[in-house]
Amino acid sequence: MRTYVIGDIHGQLELLRAVHARIAEDDGAQGGDGQIVHVGDLIDRGPDSRGVVDHLMRGQAEGRPWIVLKGNHDRFLTRFLQQPGWIDPGLASGLHWLDHQNLGAAPTLASYGVERGTRSHADVLADTLRAVPQAHVDWLDALPLHHRIDGAVIVHAGMRPGVALEDQTEHDLLWIRKGFLDNACDHGALVVHGHTVVDRVTHFGNRLAIDTGAAYGGPLSVVVFDETGLHQLTEAGRVPVAHEAAPVG
Repeated sequence: MRTYVIGDIHGQLELLRAVHARIAEDDGAQGGDGQIVHVGDLIDRGPDSRGVVDHLMRGQAEGRPWIVLKGNHDRFLTRFLQQPGWIDPGLASGLHWLDHQNLGAAPTLASYGVERGTRSHADVLADTLRAVPQAHVDWLDALPLHHRIDGAVIVHAGMRPGVALEDQTEHDLLWIRKGFLDNACDHGALVVHGHTVVDRVTHFGNRLAIDTGAAYGGPLSVVVFDETGLHQLTEAGRVPVAHEAAPVG
């Protein structure tokens, strides 16, 4: 099956719409029937997290072949609503989602009509509980952590080397960097991931990094796997993806 994989979105609805349109044009030219996998980090930092969730939920409800994986950012909002004092163990700062300057809680809340400002957690929580549809919470909670295709496994952050996919922890699949990015081992399949920003889509031999920084003004990148090989799908068309960097470690 032809598979398109989209990097970290981070509330960039217009970029996502443009990438979906680009995919539709390419897929149609190839005969259709392709599927789209999103590697997670749908929300935070960008201007329209709610719009991204609405768009993806609507597409799935309409029967579009869209697979949406969970990223580490995709559990901040839901955990805040379910366990208000929860702090993600992946955060070295030890700060709460609402208090961390770089996580992007404020624009996510604003997309739901909630002001963060300097208000207390309790006040923000009360407004957020009223503003965020339960359907959004349930959908974000239920997102899968990985997806397999022929010759590749798609996850948000990466995999713990030497551990079978079904035995990987959610924490590693959503957060891992050290021990994965610096490891040259064969994972048994190419690992396609986001989470760690790269200047361009980069093939490291055992992994393919596709988060090109849409959260920070960079492009939202998409790659396509089919019988013709692996390509990046750019505005100018397909560009072959070669091993641009040797495995590290």
